[in-house]
Order: sequence, then C-alpha cells, then structure tokens
Amino acid sequence: MRTHDDTWDIRTSVGATAVMVAAARAVETEQPTPLIRDPYAKLLVTNANAGVLWEAMLDEQMVAKMQALDAETAATVQHMRSYQAVRTNFFDTYFTDAVAHGIRQVVILASGLDSRAYRLDWPAGTTVYEIDQPQVLAYKSATLAGNGVTPSADRREVPIDLRQDWPAALRAAGFDPTARTGWLAEGLLMYLPADAQDRLFTQIGELSPPGSRIAAETAGNHADERRELMRERFKKVAETLGMEQTVDVQELIYHDPDRAKVADWLNKHGWRATAQNAGDEMRRVGRWVEGVPMADDKDAFSEFVTAERL
Repeated sequence: MRTHDDTWDIRTSVGATAVMVAAARAVETEQPTPLIRDPYAKLLVTNANAGVLWEAMLDEQMVAKMQALDAETAATVQHMRSYQAVRTNFFDTYFTDAVAHGIRQVVILASGLDSRAYRLDWPAGTTVYEIDQPQVLAYKSATLAGNGVTPSADRREVPIDLRQDWPAALRAAGFDPTARTGWLAEGLLMYLPADAQDRLFTQIGELSPPGSRIAAETAGNHADERRELMRERFKKVAETLGMEQTVDVQELIYHDPDRAKVADWLNKHGWRATAQNAGDEMRRVGRWVEGVPMADDKDAFSEFVTAERL
C-alpha cells in the first residue's frame, strides 16, 4: 500500500509503471506506421529487469495467446498500448507548439523513463528539467549514457520526490521562475491524493509567469466493480501465460472522489485551460481499439488538459 513517504526504484511500486509506459512506446515505434517514434524505449525496458509482464508487452505472440484466452482482457491490453501512443503524441505536439512560441524552459514532472530530452528536436538554448525519484533518474541517465545516447537539449536532473520541497530543488538546478515555462504532468496525477494534486498545481502557478504553459493527463474514474473484475481477469490470464505480475497498478493509484477536475481548477486559478477526452483523441487519430469494456463510459477515460498562464 502507498504511504506518504514511500519511495521506489525502476523495478518497484510506481517506478515499475514507467517501464510499462516505455514498453508501450517501444511497441508503437516498431509498427509499420507508428504514431510516435521512441528509439530508446526498448533499450530502457529490456535493461530494467522489472519483471516478465512488461517485457511481454513487446511480444506480439504473447498478445495473440492472450486473445485466445480472454478477448476482452486482450482488448484492454491493446487499448493500453494504443492509449500510450496517443498520449505521447498529444504531449509531443504540445511541446512542439510551446517551443514554436518561444518557450525555452521545460519541466517534466515525475519524468520516469520519458525520453523527450533525448528524442525531440529542441531549439538551441532549451533547458529540460526532469523531476523524479533519484533512483529512477539515475537508471535512465546511466542506461542511455552507457549506450552512447546524449540529450538533444540541456537536460538537468532534479532528483527529489514531488511531495518534498521540489520548487527549491528546481531553483537550485538553475530554474528561472521569471522565464516562461512549459510544464508537463503526464502519468502522475493518479498517483497523488486530491490535496496533493491541488498543492502541486498551486506550486506550479507560483513558478509560472504569464505566457507559461502546462499540460496534464487527468486520472480516469473507473467504477470499483469494473476495476476489480478486470484486475481478477488480468491476473488469471497472466498466471495462465506464466507472466510475472510484480506490481498491481490499481494498488498504487489514489481513487479519490474529491479530486478536482484539472481544467476547472486551472481556469479558476489564473490559467486558460481546455480539455480533450482521451477516448475522443484516440478516435481522432485512428487508434481506437474495439472491444474495450469501458467504451461507453466517458468518465473512465482520462482527459488531456492544456493551459496557458494569464
């Protein structure tokens, strides 16, 4: 169970979910017509040794076996892989637009195995700050450096938990609170309680002059019954196929009914925000997966929120 001061590396707890996301990016990159390209995702997954389950996502034969056992669970896994590609594409586009409008300071919160500081074409003079647990950042930078991969921007690590005084650590790393900044909170908010989410956005606002931008992925709201049913079905399929499930993602997420809607909160606190339903975005870019059990429940899908500081 989560605690207020828990910590992790790339193989445990929330850290292992970064491997799952990178595995999905790796799968998409190898498609005939990929929506996104992450040439470093597979490298980061296979060196993590985070468990059989995440690496199984890279094996199309394993997905076919899953399909034969339980079509709905297989559709959910395929949806998850497709969703990650769509999410990555959405926020890649957000950064492309931000730097096109002159932003040269970027902060990626809970960056995990995000490789944007390495794979995106950043304009000269761009600084990318990555905030995450020390062991997670250390794994990524050591793995990429050991394979001759260098950042395409001035990448600066800020090894600190977001529940600690991360604004002070960010400033100490060279962050300029008077400069317009592009912020990203992707794959993060569901791992924070409602009050911590509000506090995070308050702190971001205090560091953001007018013209700054923020993008965030909200936490989807799955019904308890549906969540438990899918957990049991996935567990059964994983055990049948011999996949080691070292982390139960649902146990890491805070299902908080009092969580504020991100776009509404931002609009009330000095930002101009808009939101795009993730399911709608998947359909828009042609990556919707048929057979997903929550297809008719819009609340079950996250939103991709973007906003500009007024």
